[in-house]
Amino acid sequence: MTVADRIAAFRAAFEEWLRGLYHGMITHPAYEKIEKEAEDAEDEFMLACFPDAFGIPSPVSYYTAELLPYLEDEFEAWERRLWDRESLIERKGQQYHF
Repeated sequence: MTVADRIAAFRAAFEEWLRGLYHGMITHPAYEKIEKEAEDAEDEFMLACFPDAFGIPSPVSYYTAELLPYLEDEFEAWERRLWDRESLIERKGQQYHF
């Protein structure tokens, strides 16, 4: 086996690996599900930290208010997303195929 053949074999194996990596990270349908689950977990965390934003009294709000400067950008997007009830209901309905 010559050096050129070995390089060609390595390139072919590397291209196949890159194709699989791209498929797994970008194009696979499970990617969307994983992304939605991560967003749901983030929503639950934000709701546990800042329930006062929706009128739910919480005794730990004084302590979680210290997190607000660190979560400012995420807080605005989260609040906007949760106030849009239609998209939230649609999204949960898609999860259960309604």
